[in-house]
Amino acid sequence: MNLNRARKAKARSAAEVKAAENRASFGRTKAEKAKDASGKSKLSSHLDGHK
Repeated sequence: MNLNRARKAKARSAAEVKAAENRASFGRTKAEKAKDASGKSKLSSHLDGHK
């Protein structure tokens, strides 16, 4: 197997994984981001209350 092809194939697969992660994090509406942020803050305060 050609090493350049293997290297480029590996780079393409890594780029696809990164693209999928970016789609999940940046491809959301403002309402979805706000909902997640409020859920995190609520969970944090809940855990802090039980310390």
